Amino acid sequence: MRALGLLYHDLVKGNDFSASGFPGGDADRYKLDVGEFSQHLRSIASTTSQKPGTALDLLQSTAAAEPLVLVTFDDGGVSAYTHTAALLEAFAWPGHFMVTTDRIGSPPFMTPQQIRDLRRRGHIIGSHSVSHPARMSACGWDQLIREWRDSRDALAQILGEDVSVASVPGGYFSSRVAQAASAAGIRVLFTSEPTTRCRNVDECLVVGRYCFQRGASARRAGQIARGDWSPRLRSWLSWNSKKVAKKVGGDLYVKARLSLLR
Repeated sequence: MRALGLLYHDLVKGNDFSASGFPGGDADRYKLDVGEFSQHLRSIASTTSQKPGTALDLLQSTAAAEPLVLVTFDDGGVSAYTHTAALLEAFAWPGHFMVTTDRIGSPPFMTPQQIRDLRRRGHIIGSHSVSHPARMSACGWDQLIREWRDSRDALAQILGEDVSVASVPGGYFSSRVAQAASAAGIRVLFTSEPTTRCRNVDECLVVGRYCFQRGASARRAGQIARGDWSPRLRSWLSWNSKKVAKKVGGDLYVKARLSLLR
């Protein structure tokens, strides 16, 4: 089975980075201007005839000639409600909004009512953990279970339905992270690995995504959604070089990155 996940975060107007989502230079790099994101959507729509689907479609589908396109948004910032959803709905596309549940109701993140409204409008709500650990793959087993289970429970109480979709914070994925997600009831787990190949870890389907930072061209978004190999290969090479640095550097990698961004 294959899926082509597109990973975005918050949308802001101009450089008003504090308007939505996590603060700091590390998070700001992933916040696209509203107009910039609109151009991405138009480029994606013009280069692929396939309408983006949902993770639930993926669970019910069999192998297809083309990977299913999935549009996802991490963190749970309020721009999901104020900007993103309406832009997607103009194309009749569903979005996947992954929520860090400790931040629900605290500005500039979504409120419970906004989360319910997004779901009522046909979008998918998923977990982005409870606390957004700096290095998810370094967490102990008990903490991993709590991050997945408690975030699922918090969202289920808001929505009045089960939540079985999640994404890994910060790109720190490991098989143990997926095993804990499966044990906690997650059935689709999005990572930040740029690949279309899906794989099963216990009862959980692991799905990769192609991430877009601020300044990424709309043309590149369209090319990746269309399945062009060149931008996908560049994304894969860049991600894997960072993966090695993260594994070798550990906490030092995180500290050095934040220091550089400051």
